[in-house]
Amino acid sequence: MKVVAFERNLQGTGASRRLRNSGKTPGIVYGANAEAQAVELDHNALWHALKKEVFHSSILDLEVAGKSQQVLLRDVQYHPFKQMVLHVDFQRVDASKKLHTKVPVHFLNQETNPAVKIGGAVISHVLNEIEVECLPADLPEFVELDLAKIEAGHTLHVKDIVLPKGVALVAHLEAENPVIASATIPAAVVSDEAASGGAAAPSEGDKPAA
Repeated sequence: MKVVAFERNLQGTGASRRLRNSGKTPGIVYGANAEAQAVELDHNALWHALKKEVFHSSILDLEVAGKSQQVLLRDVQYHPFKQMVLHVDFQRVDASKKLHTKVPVHFLNQETNPAVKIGGAVISHVLNEIEVECLPADLPEFVELDLAKIEAGHTLHVKDIVLPKGVALVAHLEAENPVIASATIPAAVVSDEAASGGAAAPSEGDKPAA
């Protein structure tokens, strides 16, 4: 995904305020053993780009002054109540060095799961993204978790995700293997089933006299 930015010469609170008033957003590009570079981006274009999942989880081609560099979006600062982006941070990536970053998890086949479709189970997504490490060229836009066979009362963990070649969980996730999705039967469904079961099986004292 290509992003166009422009060199920013004036810095400071006042300069940033004037920049925002003119429809621009200040930002910075850092990393890869190079000097940090102050940039500015068109606010409306940035606002729409931030709505796309891929903008947050993939390598971006950032063009500044006609030169392109590969970066990751590392931080976004939003205005507390206005629809405004106050500042963005981009980190340069080195093609030869592994990076640590978060990628979204896409959940598959939840609607067709028998525990949901027939048994009334509810599947909860405990985590919606996971942190991985890989070379920039191997970074996936997202990873997938198949929920087709999870049963009521069971859980799936991050190690149940089949990661693409060259991609691994970061060390603490590998060690902890936290829950990423769980299937439960809501209490209301359990109560209804218990009530139905009780009504369907009359006791000996309820049988009519011969």
